[in-house]
Amino acid sequence: MIQAFGLTSNPRKELPPAADDVSFEARAGRITALLGASGAGKTTVLRLMLELQQGRGITHFRGRPLHRIAHPSREVGVLLGDVPGHPARTVRGHLRMLCAAAGVPVRRADEVLEAVGLVSLREERLGTLSRGMDRRLGLACVLLADPHTLVLDDPADGLSTREGAWLHGMLRAHAAQGGTVLFTTSEPKEAARTADRVVTLEQGRLVADQEAAEFSRTRLRPRVAVRSPHAARLAVLLAKQARTSQLSVEVVHEGGNRLSVYGGTCADIGEIAFRHGIVVHQLADEVGDMGPGAGRARVSGPEDRDRVDAGRIPVTREPSPSSGAPTAPTAEPCPPLDPEAHPDPPKPVTDTPSLSFGQPQLPDAERDELLDASSAGHPRDGSPAAPSQPRPQRPVHARTDRTLDALPPLPPPISVRPAPSPLRPLRYEIRRAAGVSTGLLTGAVTLAVSAVIAVVLARIGHTSQPRLLAAWPHELPLPPAALGAGLLGALAFGDEFRHPALAADRGTVPRRLGLLAAKLLVSSATALVLAVLTVGCDAEALYLVYGRELAQVPADWLPLGASWIGLVVGCAWAGVLAAGVFRSTTAGLAAVGAVPLLVVPVVHKLVNGPSVRTAAGLPARLREALLPRWPFGGEHYLEAALKVISQPVGGALTLSLTALLCAYLLTTLRSRFR
Repeated sequence: MIQAFGLTSNPRKELPPAADDVSFEARAGRITALLGASGAGKTTVLRLMLELQQGRGITHFRGRPLHRIAHPSREVGVLLGDVPGHPARTVRGHLRMLCAAAGVPVRRADEVLEAVGLVSLREERLGTLSRGMDRRLGLACVLLADPHTLVLDDPADGLSTREGAWLHGMLRAHAAQGGTVLFTTSEPKEAARTADRVVTLEQGRLVADQEAAEFSRTRLRPRVAVRSPHAARLAVLLAKQARTSQLSVEVVHEGGNRLSVYGGTCADIGEIAFRHGIVVHQLADEVGDMGPGAGRARVSGPEDRDRVDAGRIPVTREPSPSSGAPTAPTAEPCPPLDPEAHPDPPKPVTDTPSLSFGQPQLPDAERDELLDASSAGHPRDGSPAAPSQPRPQRPVHARTDRTLDALPPLPPPISVRPAPSPLRPLRYEIRRAAGVSTGLLTGAVTLAVSAVIAVVLARIGHTSQPRLLAAWPHELPLPPAALGAGLLGALAFGDEFRHPALAADRGTVPRRLGLLAAKLLVSSATALVLAVLTVGCDAEALYLVYGRELAQVPADWLPLGASWIGLVVGCAWAGVLAAGVFRSTTAGLAAVGAVPLLVVPVVHKLVNGPSVRTAAGLPARLREALLPRWPFGGEHYLEAALKVISQPVGGALTLSLTALLCAYLLTTLRSRFR
């Protein structure tokens, strides 16, 4: 079950908060609708519940707040809009990727596809799905981890009648299995037809929390609101008049001195009250249709205008079956009539006819409550009730102190929690990268451009053999393979922010070291394959065009190959880290290009610039200090690595990777401490 207490959003500038002290309960095995017009604060309430927005309050999901749940996706399924997956990804591939993120077996994807009726469309691209099919896929994503609670924001918006009926049937089936369902809607008829309990919001405040049957009776039908100190007697008279005239009139005692009359008019009720000498404090037409201006009563007289409750329909909240459920404030009844001002109160009618004609009968509890109120106000023997003695008035300051003492403490603040990381990050990253053709297309273009550049460089001449095989002219800051690897690395994080399928309800990507390690590992493997294929394709193109002479392997191929692989892998890592820090694919690729254009000149100037003392002989001394005799000749490999780093591009790339990694770790720690 869901228990929300005091949900209040932070106000912006001078505007009132979008959600103001909203408390309600959604029970297990039932469907609860959060009803309100556009701008009533429904989505804000959901975001506060899910800790996606700053504010105050607390929400318990089966007794625990969301940040105390180890795997939130297995407890709460969230759908706050369209499925934000990559448009080129298939339906089945998208669900298989989310299976790795949720830590569930991959066969679960086929099970939910069959449940939502998308088996025949499992190979369709997300960008080609219709509105109804997109909603079906969204529900499949929600049900993927088999959560107990479903939270959906206007799930039937834009759907046809048939699709909406199917969606509501799925929600009913989930609730029938003991799950909790909470969804928002702006259609009162949809809420009354689908939900078991309706929570109504108006201008960010809770105005009603009722069962669906009570909501249909009190909020969907026009009525006349009546306030009178003799409400019970007036109800009996109205029912008797309706039976005599054979009219379909229903009178409901709302509690205190308030009546709601369905099927009557202000004129008829006022005439009956005047004929029997009953004082009326309010007589107004009300329509709870949740449309523009809903809740503003049309007052029948200027005297009643001051007694209307601030233009809002005062609907009493029904008590929840759970003893610990929060309660909403009820409408303040009008003060009772002073007995001295009316020394001759009218005599009551002893018969108590039925209060409903042509309408469903009231529950026994309401009928007994009305009769008890009638008996309490007027004894059955016909004698007027003895006027009660006026109570002594307390000092004003005493009432004020008691009110201040009775004020509840402010609810705890809501902190925006980071999104959960994938439970199987490596498997998730492999499926994410292989699920779209962007990587294959980028690799093919890189190989084609590299082969063309190698052939052109060989025709022009004046290019060394290693640069010829790498298709790296002196005029370019980086070879095509390094730029392609950097683009693939930038896409690894850039696509997460552009299509946040991993954290669709948050619109961001979790900053976790496990996810970063998985992306670095997959990008390293991709860059390694791209580096080897580039050299092979360039050598093959040179052999086909010019013969065997230009396709020969250099004698020092081992250190050159290590430098080449380090350059390509380093560019891929730079793209991953920069896109993760700056949340953009473009920023990741720009960081890769900035290494030879900006960082290399700075490093070269710092090393070779004029100075008082120079570090002459530093490599030799480092070799003596750091490269002792290692077993199996390990010092030779370390020396080769240091030679790669000591190159201008290698040193600049190492410096850039170190700075980007520190920036990523800093933002990660900052989000955790926040």
